[in-house]
Amino acid sequence: IKINHFFFLFTFLIIISCKKDDESTPLIDEAKSENLKPLGASAADLLSQNTYSSLTLELAFTIGFRPSQEAIDDFKSFLESRINKPGGIVFVETEIITPFVESQTIDDIRKIEDEQRIHYTVADDIAIFIYFSHAKASTDSEISVTLGTAYRNTSVVIYQQTIREVSISQNSDLYVLEETTLQHEIGHLFGLVNIQEDDIHSEHEDLAHRKHCKVEDCLMYFESNTRSQVLTRFSGRAEIPELDPLCIEDLQAKGGL
Repeated sequence: IKINHFFFLFTFLIIISCKKDDESTPLIDEAKSENLKPLGASAADLLSQNTYSSLTLELAFTIGFRPSQEAIDDFKSFLESRINKPGGIVFVETEIITPFVESQTIDDIRKIEDEQRIHYTVADDIAIFIYFSHAKASTDSEISVTLGTAYRNTSVVIYQQTIREVSISQNSDLYVLEETTLQHEIGHLFGLVNIQEDDIHSEHEDLAHRKHCKVEDCLMYFESNTRSQVLTRFSGRAEIPELDPLCIEDLQAKGGL
């Protein structure tokens, strides 16, 4: 596993893997520049009310790949419990049309966002874009797959088709896979763990698997992505892992709840 700091991959069955983004983020225009920063750069802006008092979260998906309503509802509840936005949190659903392909690279995902994203950070409202893809990650192999990636300061891709296939093949709860992936990836947007090397509790970062928590029961914990270890730890899991106290304190230090 290559450990670097630009974007993070949520891998097979609630497992996290990290891979370097070797491409610099291109600046499209000034109006979009606040949403084209490195991962973790907007953690405090997302968590606190100091600069932005509200959040717009755009869920983009192709026909048939919308996440479950239960996952959407619980994801909003998770955000409300962790971010300080007195102006509220608004979810906007965008149905998009993209070429049907078997796999997508992160460059492909960026291009889709650049062409399809509607909501950007404006005035006192900060925006997040989450794309639910019909394709698999280009890095998938016979022994590991990727469920999601946080790749910019306000951008996430969820490999919805892969999540569905894993849910069926491993007899796992679809909602648990969707929600855990969403929460884990948004945790990286919030700066966990020590992504910008500014966490107040940096000692709980797993030095063997950088930018993840070393507490095994934590939402931000890293686990190997081999099938045997996945089956032992996560098959049939009915609960979503929670953030450990040190991760929560790191979020609170940046203005979160």
